[in-house]
Amino acid sequence: MGFLSDLFLCKCLEGKKKRTHVEDDEEDEEDESEGLFFKLQTLQIATNFFSEINRLGHGGFGPVYVGLLSNGEEIAVKKLSLNSRQGVREFTNEVKLLLKIEHKNLVRLLGCCIEGPEKMLVYEYLPNKSLDNFLFDKDKRAMLDWRKRYEIIIGVARGLLYLHEESPERIIHRDIKASNILLDGQLKPKISDFGLARLFPWDDTHVSTFRISGTYGYMAPEYAMHGYLSAKTDVFSYGILVLEIVSGRKNYEGQLDEGEADLLSYTWTLWQEGKTLELVDPSLGTTLINQDEVAMCIQLGLLCCQANIAERPDMNSVHLTLVSDSFNIPKPGKPGIQGRRGRWTTSTSTAPMTTTNNTTDDHTNSTASTTAAVSNAANYSNTSSLDDLVK
Repeated sequence: MGFLSDLFLCKCLEGKKKRTHVEDDEEDEEDESEGLFFKLQTLQIATNFFSEINRLGHGGFGPVYVGLLSNGEEIAVKKLSLNSRQGVREFTNEVKLLLKIEHKNLVRLLGCCIEGPEKMLVYEYLPNKSLDNFLFDKDKRAMLDWRKRYEIIIGVARGLLYLHEESPERIIHRDIKASNILLDGQLKPKISDFGLARLFPWDDTHVSTFRISGTYGYMAPEYAMHGYLSAKTDVFSYGILVLEIVSGRKNYEGQLDEGEADLLSYTWTLWQEGKTLELVDPSLGTTLINQDEVAMCIQLGLLCCQANIAERPDMNSVHLTLVSDSFNIPKPGKPGIQGRRGRWTTSTSTAPMTTTNNTTDDHTNSTASTTAAVSNAANYSNTSSLDDLVK
């Protein structure tokens, strides 16, 4: 993807956001255009020349910085890592997708910058950063009482429902995780980082891909092993996220005993033993939670993570369950469980998922990107077949 392609996308951005009043004069149009196409110098000044002090973290294709414009508006700037071929593709992809969507539970794109080799996306700034900064911090997590957590669970479901069924283009996010859920000043959630997202034909139930990208611990087994991508791929990731929100734990914590290290496996064990409420984050306190809602969320999380794709609910069903005064949901079967070293297991599978790139195996922060997962998975005699997962 070259400069002209990216320039075309930003021109589309201008066309989408430009006022349609015929009486607007050229000066108005020029001023508005400047608000959509940020000059490199403007962003350099806003971010203190992309200083480490202004750095918020690292997104799907490069670092993210907080900036302050001359009018007092705070912004978040995603800067494409130079010499990153995948990053250029993700940059282009993200602009394309964000041109088509607008929802209160999705992060809002303000504009972009393309000058020479520099490519950047400019977003609304959300002061509370991402969910993982609260959920996995022993001090900050106290700010997330059960009511806030439940609202976040509902908000993310609403955002995914929009992407899957209500937006002008059907979109699969492919990287739903705690660090991609941003929180506004009232701790309302917004799904972010669409660099890995894909447009999905309305008439298709799935697509097959050799380019498998996502984050260890959140990827659905049929996608990680076979490249089978569908809306239910996001549903699986959402289920893992729900369990993290309820428990206050990362999906994998290697310092724990074997039986407790993998969150999904541990949740399934507790479910079988009738002890699901033991999963609840101790910081919430048993008297400060709605136990029926908590139990329902745990059950819903397990349902979203079913090994068999057909047994997972769609996001419409998930959202309806969450906002209904009464709910009656089926009991879950065994989910697609991830082991200690990135191995996807179902009732018949113990084979490891291999990747072709250099990634660390921390299960929470590493992003896997492989082009050979289908052939690799086929080499394991004990690996569950795709038919077993989709029947």
